[in-house]
Amino acid sequence: MTVQTSSEPRGISFGWIHTIYLAIPLFQPMFDPASDGWDWAIAVGIAVLGGVLYFVGLLRVDLARWYSAVPLTVLAVATMPLNAGASVLLVYAAGSAGRVENRANAIRWFVGLTILLLGMSVVIPAPLPWRLFSIIPSLLFIWVIGLVCIEEAERAREASELRLRNARIEHLATITERERIARDLHDLLGHSLTAVVMRAQLIGADPSRAVTEAAEIERTARDALAEVRNALSGWRQASLEREVETARGALASADVELVVRREADLVLIGSTEHELALALREAVTNVARHARAKTCHIGIHCEDDELKLVIADDGVGGKSREGNGLTGIRERVTALGGRLDRTTSAGTTVTIAVPLAVAV
Repeated sequence: MTVQTSSEPRGISFGWIHTIYLAIPLFQPMFDPASDGWDWAIAVGIAVLGGVLYFVGLLRVDLARWYSAVPLTVLAVATMPLNAGASVLLVYAAGSAGRVENRANAIRWFVGLTILLLGMSVVIPAPLPWRLFSIIPSLLFIWVIGLVCIEEAERAREASELRLRNARIEHLATITERERIARDLHDLLGHSLTAVVMRAQLIGADPSRAVTEAAEIERTARDALAEVRNALSGWRQASLEREVETARGALASADVELVVRREADLVLIGSTEHELALALREAVTNVARHARAKTCHIGIHCEDDELKLVIADDGVGGKSREGNGLTGIRERVTALGGRLDRTTSAGTTVTIAVPLAVAV
């Protein structure tokens, strides 16, 4: 049998009301003129011990089977020959079983408790028809209370599982958002800071270019600051045209000639153009930093129901491992339903292809 391992108490406020039925064992000495002090002691002991075991099952669900349901059943069997009202303890045992067992096992408990009560009816110290009045309510409520507890427990488990699923979804959403922010910051600042570093190096190598390069450094820094502000405001929208012009300046500072071929009258959907522009920025940054190229070609055209963005250089190429930048590009392109191909046999060529359906 499967035990609910959660220690979360369920229905405790409702459970206090149920303790009123523990007064039933007191009815026998109360209405039996022949009762003495021992009868009262037995009745009070049944009520008190039954209440303790009942609350153990409420407060510690993980212990409810062996510290509540089973002891309540044993206590009922031991005391029913002395007090007919002790049969109510089997109802509490059914409630404990209904809270902690799965439905199939709980039903087995109810059947077993019913058979047990019918068997114990022959030793109950009460004449007919009072004996029937002692066992019939318990027989009925074993099933009524037990089934109610099953329903409550199943709703509580479903609510707990829903909270757990919601927590997992929230956690995954948080991770996804962190990854998006990290990728956006990399795309926003990686290119700009690389351009600043390269122009600063040019000033060190050729002081005569200090004024020109300092002005470019200031412009690049201002542009980066504006983009960060726009990103934080939620209004950032990159464009391919602006990125191409930025790439031209960045590559010129690295003595790389830029050749651009763009299909005329090609108008892109804003969200797709934004992602492709950031991908272009990262690819051009890699050319400027690592390729040691003389020429870089950028092509934007439609082919085979796809929009293709190609960035090719005549640099050193090689089989270098993809860095965070290319990984970020691949994630962006995949989110659009596209793909990224990279070849490094003669220089490096990065081909980004997205379906026309999401591009134009």
